[in-house]
Amino acid sequence: MTKQPKFIKTAYHLPYNPKLIEKAKELRKNMTPAEKKLWNNYLKTLKIRFLRQKPIDNFIVDFYCAKLKLVTEIDGETHFTDEAKIYDSQRKLILQGYGLQVIRFTNEDVLNNFEGVCESIENLIN
Repeated sequence: MTKQPKFIKTAYHLPYNPKLIEKAKELRKNMTPAEKKLWNNYLKTLKIRFLRQKPIDNFIVDFYCAKLKLVTEIDGETHFTDEAKIYDSQRKLILQGYGLQVIRFTNEDVLNNFEGVCESIENLIN
C-alpha cells in the first residue's frame, strides 16, 4: 500500500502536494518550445494573470488562471498513447472536481496555429 502525499489545503487555495514545488520550478526553467511560445508571446502579456507549471492536487498543470479557474495544457507526443489518454482523462475529472475548466492544445496546435490557440483562450477570457 502506497502512502498518500500530504496535501496542503486552505480556504483560498487549491490543494497541492508540496513535494511538487521543486519539480514545478524545474519545469518552468525547461519549458517546451510550444509552452515557451504560448507563455512569452501571449499568456505573459495578458492583463489577467496566468501562472506557469502550477501544482494542483498531485499534478503540475502547464498554465493556470485562478480568476477564470482555467487550466491550459499543452500536450506533446507522450500524451497520445492509450495509457496517457486514460491518465489525462482521469486527471481532467479530478481537476474539474475542483471547479476548474481544462482546455488542451497539442504542441502542433501552438506551433502551427498560434493565432487559433490564442483566439480559443481569448474566447474563454471574454
